[in-house]
Amino acid sequence: MTERQPHGEARPGGRTARTRTAVLAAAFEELDVGGFGALSLEKLAERSGVHVSTIRRRWRTVEGVIGDLLAQHSTTIPTPDTGDFRQDLHGLAQVIADFHASRRNRNLIEGIVAAAARDPRLGDIVGGAFAARTQHVTQLVHRAIERGELSPDTDATAVIAALSAPFYYRLLVIRGPIDARLVHTSAEAAYHAARAGAYADPPHTDG
Repeated sequence: MTERQPHGEARPGGRTARTRTAVLAAAFEELDVGGFGALSLEKLAERSGVHVSTIRRRWRTVEGVIGDLLAQHSTTIPTPDTGDFRQDLHGLAQVIADFHASRRNRNLIEGIVAAAARDPRLGDIVGGAFAARTQHVTQLVHRAIERGELSPDTDATAVIAALSAPFYYRLLVIRGPIDARLVHTSAEAAYHAARAGAYADPPHTDG
C-alpha cells in the first residue's frame, strides 16, 4: 500500500509542485495586468487552470498566494561575491534596483506590504520572507569581516538594512523612481558607515 503524503508536500515534479508553480506564475502575471487590488482567487484559477477550490484549500486567500510568491522570489535574488566589500554593496544595490525595475515586482511588493498591514497572518509571512532574505545576504558582510575589512563586532543585519532602506522608502513612501543615483548613494552610505563602525554592536553595560 502506498503511503499518502501530507497535504502541501510532494516529490519534485509532482502534482502539488506543478499546482504551486502554475498558481504562483498566474499571480505574477495578474499583478502585471491589474495590480494587487484586482486579484481574486477566481482570476488565479482562470489563468492557472487550477480549480478555485484547490487554491482556496491550499492558500486560503489571495494574500496567502502572494505571500508564497514573495517567499519564492526572496530566494532567487543573487548575493554578490566579488571579494571586495564595497563592490559587493554596489552589486547588491544594483540587484535590488534591477528587481524593482519590473512593474510586476513593484506591484508585488507594494500590494503585499499594503495587505500585510490588514492581515496579521500575511504580516508574519512578509516579515519572515524579508528576514530570511536579509539573513542570507548578510553573508557578504561576514565575508568582509573575515577579510579584515570590517570590525568583528559589526552588526551584519544592520548593514544590510541600511543599504536596503532607501529603496523601500523611495518605492513605498514617496513612490519615486529607483535610479542610478539611488544605487550609488545607498551603497556608498552603507559602506562608509560600516567602515566607520556605525553598525558595531553596542557595548554591554551592567544595569
